[in-house]
Amino acid sequence: MAYDMDAFWIVGGVLSFLLALGAWEAWSHRRALKSIPIRIHVNGARGKSSVTRLIAAALREAGIRTVAKTTGTLPRLILPDGSERPIERVSRPNVIEQVGIIRRAQREGAEALVIECMALQPHLQALCESKFVRATHGVITNVRADHLDVMGPTVADVARALCNTTPVRGKLFTAEQEYLPILAAAAADRETQLIVSTPEDAAAVTDEEMAGFSYMEHRENVALVLKVCADLGIDRATALAGMYRAACDPGAMTMCEIDFFGRRIVFANAFAANDPNSTASAWKRAAEQAGKVATRVALVNCRADRPERSWQLGETCHTWQGADYFLLIGSGTHVFRRAAIQNGIEPERILQGNAADVPKLFETIVELIGTSGLVVGVGNIGDHGLEIAQYFRNRSVLQPKPRRRRVARRRRALAAQTHARNGHAPEAAVAAAIGKVVSG
Repeated sequence: MAYDMDAFWIVGGVLSFLLALGAWEAWSHRRALKSIPIRIHVNGARGKSSVTRLIAAALREAGIRTVAKTTGTLPRLILPDGSERPIERVSRPNVIEQVGIIRRAQREGAEALVIECMALQPHLQALCESKFVRATHGVITNVRADHLDVMGPTVADVARALCNTTPVRGKLFTAEQEYLPILAAAAADRETQLIVSTPEDAAAVTDEEMAGFSYMEHRENVALVLKVCADLGIDRATALAGMYRAACDPGAMTMCEIDFFGRRIVFANAFAANDPNSTASAWKRAAEQAGKVATRVALVNCRADRPERSWQLGETCHTWQGADYFLLIGSGTHVFRRAAIQNGIEPERILQGNAADVPKLFETIVELIGTSGLVVGVGNIGDHGLEIAQYFRNRSVLQPKPRRRRVARRRRALAAQTHARNGHAPEAAVAAAIGKVVSG
C-alpha cells in the first residue's frame, strides 16, 4: 500500500509539473505575440518566400523594426538589419519551430513579424495560425494545382486548405482571382476584411518600377505587397525602394547568359516552378527575355515521391511554345515521359540526363543547342536544382546594372521627398503604422 501511495504522489507530481510547464509555455507565447503589434502570416501556392522577403524589406525601409522568416528553398531568418541566418534543423521540418521564431522576434524587439507558413497539412496550417502566429494580416498569394496529394484532390480543396491561415478579425490579402469566392467565404466566417490585389493593380506596376529589381520578380507579387504596405500607411515609393533592397530568394526566377566558345547559352532558373500554370508562365517569360535562339531546351527535374507533379507537367509540356527538347533529370522521370508521349510529344525529343554529374550534363546541353540556345530549368529546386543553377550562374557573363542602380536611387529620393511633403518623419510613419494595427 505504501508503495502504491508513493507511486501515486510521484505520478501526480510529474503530471502537475508538466501542466504547470505547459501553462507557462502558453503564457510566455501569448506575451511574445502581444509584444509584436504587426504580425503578417504569408501562405499560398507560389511566391510565398518572395512575398515574405518583399514585405519585410518594405517595412524595414519605412523604419519598422522587422523580423522575417522564409521556409522555401533554403529556410532563412531575416533580422531587423536585413542580415540572414540559416535555420538549422536536426531532423525533418516541424511547425513547432515557428514558436521559436516568434520568441526570437520578441528578443530582437521586433515591431513587425513577417512569417511564411511552413505547413502543408490543412490541420497544421490551422494550428500555425490559430495557436502560433495569430496574425493581424494574412496573405494568400495564389492558388495552384500543387501538393494535391496533401491538400487536394482538387484545386478548390487546395484553396480551402490555404484558407486555414485566415486570421480572425484581421485582414486577408490575396492576388487570387479564380478561387476568390472560397477565400471570401473563409474571411467572412472569421470576420476578417478581404483585400484583393486585382490584375489591374498588377498592370499598374510600371516597367520602370519593375526595372529596379535585380532578378525576375512577378508584377502580381509586387502589386500584392504594395496593397499590404498601403494598409500599413507605407507610401508606394518607400515600399518600392525597400523591395529593391530585398535579397533574392534562392528559388526566385533568375536568368543568365553564357558565352561558351562562341555559343550563346541563356539559362533560366525556374526550378521552383512546379505546377502547370507557374511553369507555363516561367517558360513564356524566359522565351521572351532570351529573344531569338536556335534551340530551346526544357530541363525537367523530376522527383519519384512527386509523381502527380511529373504527370501534370508531362500533360501540359506540349503548350511550352517552341520547346525543341525535354531533358529529364532526377528520379521517376518515366512518369513525365509517359504523360508527354500520351499528349503528342515525339519520344525522340525526350532525353535522359544525369544531374549527379553537372559538368557532364552541361556538355550534353552544349551538344543539343548548337550555335545558341535557351535552357529553362523547371520541376524541382532541390535534388541538384540549386547546384545546376549555380553552375550556370558562375559561368555567365557579368552584366553591369547602372540603370537599376539609378532607378533605385531615384525611388529612394522620391521616398524622401514624399516624407518631407507629407510631413512624416520615419519615426512618425512607424508610430502611425503600428497605431493603425493596434487600434484596428
